[in-house]
Amino acid sequence: MGLVGSLQLVLLLALTSTATGLIIPLEVEQPPTIITHTSGPIVALPFDNTITIRCEARGNPPPEYRWTKDGEDFVPPYVTTDHPDGTFVLHNKHLTGFQGKYRCHASNKLGTAMTPEIELIVPSMPKFPKEFNFPIVVKEGEPIILECNPPQGMAPRQIYWMSSALEHIEQDERVSMGTDGNLYFSNAIQNDTRRDYCCFAHFSKIRTIVQKSDMAVVVKSLKPGNESADAGNATQTPPARIPSLLLPSGVQTEKVLLKGEDLQLECIPQGYPTPTVKWMKMGDKLPLRTQLNNFGKLLFISSIDESDGGKYMCKAQNSAGEVVHYLDVIVEDPPKWETEPPQSQLTVIGTDVHIKCSVSGKPPPDITWRRNGDLFIDDPESNKQVFDDTLVLLNAGAQDSAVYQCEASNTHGSILANINIMVMNMAPRILTRDLQEYAVVQGEDIVMNCSVFGSPPPNISWAKDETLEIAKGERFLAVGGSLKIFSAKKYDSGKYLCFASNTEGNSSVTAVLDVKDSTKIVYAPQDMRIISGTTAQLMCRAEVDKSLLGAFEVVWRKDGEKIPLSSEENSRYFMDNGMLQIMGVNLSDQGSYTCIARTSLDEDNATALLTVLDVPDAPKNLEILELKSQRNICLSWVPGSDHNSTVTEFIVEYEESQWEPGRWKELKKVAGNQATTEVALQGHLNYQFRVYAVNVVGPGPPSEPTERYKTPPAAPEKNPENIKILGHLPHQLDISWEPLLPIEHNGPGLEYKVSYRKLGVEDVWTEHLVKRPHFVVRNTSTFIPFEIKIQSRNSQGWGPDPKVVTGYSGEDVPTAAPRDIAVEVINTTVLRVSWTPAPPATVRGHLGGYNVHWLRKRSWLEPNKILDDRKMLSFPGKRTLAVVPGLEPFSEYILTVNVFNKKGNGPKSDPVTFNTPEGAPELVPILTASNAQKDSILLVWAPPLETNGILTGYLLQHHLVNETTLEVVVSQETNITGADTTQWQLWGLEEGSLYRFHLRACTRAGCGPPLAQESRTPVTAADLSPTPAVAPVQSMPVLFNISSYVSDTFAKISWIAETEQQDSELYVAYMNNRDGNWLVSEAVNASRGFHVIDGLRPGTVYTVRLMAKRLVDNASIFEDVIQTRVKATGVQRSNFLTQGWFIGTMCAVALLTLVVLMACFVRRNQGGKYAGTPPPSSTQRQDMFPMEKVKERENLHSVVESQPMNDDTFCEYSDSEENPLKCGSLGSLTGDEALGESVSLVDYANVGREFNEDGSFIGEYSGFTHRGSVSEPDQG
Repeated sequence: MGLVGSLQLVLLLALTSTATGLIIPLEVEQPPTIITHTSGPIVALPFDNTITIRCEARGNPPPEYRWTKDGEDFVPPYVTTDHPDGTFVLHNKHLTGFQGKYRCHASNKLGTAMTPEIELIVPSMPKFPKEFNFPIVVKEGEPIILECNPPQGMAPRQIYWMSSALEHIEQDERVSMGTDGNLYFSNAIQNDTRRDYCCFAHFSKIRTIVQKSDMAVVVKSLKPGNESADAGNATQTPPARIPSLLLPSGVQTEKVLLKGEDLQLECIPQGYPTPTVKWMKMGDKLPLRTQLNNFGKLLFISSIDESDGGKYMCKAQNSAGEVVHYLDVIVEDPPKWETEPPQSQLTVIGTDVHIKCSVSGKPPPDITWRRNGDLFIDDPESNKQVFDDTLVLLNAGAQDSAVYQCEASNTHGSILANINIMVMNMAPRILTRDLQEYAVVQGEDIVMNCSVFGSPPPNISWAKDETLEIAKGERFLAVGGSLKIFSAKKYDSGKYLCFASNTEGNSSVTAVLDVKDSTKIVYAPQDMRIISGTTAQLMCRAEVDKSLLGAFEVVWRKDGEKIPLSSEENSRYFMDNGMLQIMGVNLSDQGSYTCIARTSLDEDNATALLTVLDVPDAPKNLEILELKSQRNICLSWVPGSDHNSTVTEFIVEYEESQWEPGRWKELKKVAGNQATTEVALQGHLNYQFRVYAVNVVGPGPPSEPTERYKTPPAAPEKNPENIKILGHLPHQLDISWEPLLPIEHNGPGLEYKVSYRKLGVEDVWTEHLVKRPHFVVRNTSTFIPFEIKIQSRNSQGWGPDPKVVTGYSGEDVPTAAPRDIAVEVINTTVLRVSWTPAPPATVRGHLGGYNVHWLRKRSWLEPNKILDDRKMLSFPGKRTLAVVPGLEPFSEYILTVNVFNKKGNGPKSDPVTFNTPEGAPELVPILTASNAQKDSILLVWAPPLETNGILTGYLLQHHLVNETTLEVVVSQETNITGADTTQWQLWGLEEGSLYRFHLRACTRAGCGPPLAQESRTPVTAADLSPTPAVAPVQSMPVLFNISSYVSDTFAKISWIAETEQQDSELYVAYMNNRDGNWLVSEAVNASRGFHVIDGLRPGTVYTVRLMAKRLVDNASIFEDVIQTRVKATGVQRSNFLTQGWFIGTMCAVALLTLVVLMACFVRRNQGGKYAGTPPPSSTQRQDMFPMEKVKERENLHSVVESQPMNDDTFCEYSDSEENPLKCGSLGSLTGDEALGESVSLVDYANVGREFNEDGSFIGEYSGFTHRGSVSEPDQG
């Protein structure tokens, strides 16, 4: 048989004290102990199918059971198999024969235990006996008693007196029911006569109502002289009668009750007039708990005690006299233990055993002793003697071990106690398993068990196994045989020895303690405010002892209830790695969330409050209150819940059923801390209102709408707005306005009164009534001012006085031109023009501005060629001066001016002819350096595309450059006077030096921007080292005369390669400096000598590289920064590449280049090294070209200074003819192309002719003409 687990938690000591119960482990032989049994009495109800009577005991050997019924042996008919004990079951069909008092006896070889008597009551079904009731005939004024005599049955029982129609018999001070169920009449009256007095008994526990046969009562009236008569005859009042008691009888009654029962004392009198009843307690006052029921005839005291006992008196009295009755109340007790039942005892052989059975009761109980269920007979000759309530076993031995029963009884019941007496000597027996393991976390308490049985009681001590030191201190406490350690520490881990000893021997066991790290939440969930519909995330992370990871879990609870996680159906909760996610948060998710991190030994928890923010609930109880008038009302409402987010505002909406039924519109906004508002309403509308609240989450649902509220009609409260006065035709006035909204009509029959008159001419208003929101006044003069006003009205009257607005009748085109046109040429491209305005009357409308037209008639470079280059600029507003940019130098122009309004342009002024002066030429398009000798270089170029005057020659500058510092060492200038000169041989150069060349074209107005080129003079063979050496391997091809030519949409990169490198492959890469993306060409053979980059954007800056490998890095042969041209306007120039002089020049350059290449080839065959100029490194190129050319550009434009924009000018201009108008874009950063080339404002000539009323528009162009791209010289 296995040990009961709970026994290992208690030290079983052998104690002789009667105050301590004895629990002996089942491993030790012991007599039976009743552990459970059915308490009596048992009442078998009719609907109970079975009755189970239980009896279970423990003992070693296991006990056997037997039953007695009414003191006789009883064999149960059916013993349950579910419980191998003394329990048996009785079936309902045969219960009547089993009524009686049962007792269970549990026995083994050491003794017998028994239960108190268990009474089984099998009540019969209650019913009234069949009987015939004769009518009860009494005289008026006599008492009546209708007897019920209800049957006995299962309590509780309730008695009712009713008629055959189930109507209650009315009860009062005269008629009442007693506690015995009878109906008492103190005196009879005529109305008591009836034949259907019925008594009903209700047994609620068995759900049964029984009825007694009807009873009849006949009350006869009295004749004069006290003789009875039939009810129909004349009657007289009954004579007065002295009271007497119908219940109880006699003069004195004794009533015995048990303490705790309810006391009911009853006095029902008879007499005429109806007596009244009074109560008193003799020698004392009635208890405060006293209640008088049944019209004062019943005294009731609940749960009485000894103090309620004594003599009570009831007095019944009327006008004829009185009667009294005395009731003696005696309060008694059933037997009960004074302290507790006598306890079982374990003692050693040779000691005296005292069993005291201390009981009380009233009357005093009789005590009966039994041994093993048999009556115990006091034998003075033996060692067993009874002294009053005590049984003494003198010098007890093992044979005195038994189960003794003490039973105390009086007239009210009995109580029984089983006392196990064990007399033995036994060495300690430790019941706890050896090497029992215990685990606890730091800081918690732990109890290590050492359950021991022995006689006499063993002494128990604990020691640490390694040291054998007694475990003591304030943290160690021996509880019985167990050792309790408070607030365990890590160093408490180890083995502990439990040692038990008595006079019969000793024993010991070892306990193993493991103190682990406590579980601790290191990242607790935080309070959170979250918007409804989103996902909430609550984080909870904990530290746990590694040995407890297998049993570790994190559990979440909401408001103390477990949260259903994702594995459960329809769950919105997910948990991953300690994080709780709540999907689609709603208001029901608000609450307190507790994270519990737990192991098998401990747990830690942390709580966070989740607050859900949602839109506010709909306001409630929206009401309308009228204020001063029916069109001024007050709305009030009760705000709904704001759902944790303060309401910022309420929106009041309305709906009206006449114009837009079903459409809700906003009426007013109300602050969130208010719940009332006043609103003014329009007339003649049937309103409905509703309100909704808004918080930071959003708008909530609207309230229930109010009842319909109809406003009376009224005159309009406003006139039309946004009146527009136009003149679509020259002789009419078009008036239009924004009509009133339908809800602003305020009543039926809305129309408008249009009033107008000429401003300052007429006093009388011309009036018209119209229904549409527009009106036309015809046959007016052109562009004269009118005063206009518009007033609304309806069937209820006129609106308020209207405001007067001013407007003009229709415009027409101007009839006169500006006069006194004067022209002042500012420089080669900018002109200032002035005029005298046309008379205002001739403008015939609002002045729009002036158009300046100019025609380029001829260029003085080709005076015989007539041009037709027309352009125009518009200058809005009232002005007499304008600045015209974008002219061509050295040209003849014709200029006119006209005024315009919204209707169109007026006639042009008389033409004015003027000439623009010569200007500086544009950039030389190409410059090459070739035929480099040790002291000379040949420069070849092409003339500028635009000379802007008569070309007088060129200015050539050459600079000797220090190759280390890249600084200019020596500079010289050469004036080349021949306009047709396109090449120049420079002499006197230093051998093996780097030179930079700047070439400018010049006219009589000055020189244009420079074009730069670099070249190197070679080193002669005599200067080379005579020591033979292997030429270094070139990492990349050596190229000469690398240059770039740039147009608007393409660029050409040119070079000259050495003969032995003619078959090398080159790559050209370019990058738009705006986006930083490189594009690389396919391989180009070096012998080709050039590569064209096509598809470029005009006016864009690019970086170009010439490379020996298809890899965009800094190791390039050549790098340059270029800017493509901007497309210019003007007449397409003839391509100078087709001219004979240019073709001849290019042929000469090609011949010279061939001679140089042949000379180089001959010298290489002779073992010499060609003294060509290697190209600078890419790093030098990057440093040198951009900086130098930017400096050149700065120098070039240093004389051009910005001037502020005046009211009469269009844009900035220069005061020098040599410096062009500053309206263009930046030139190429390389300086190779049009430095200083400007973007003509004529490019914007197609802009529409709209202008602002304040005249802020500065002008526009017309007559736009594209200028073609510059052609590249043919390299063929």
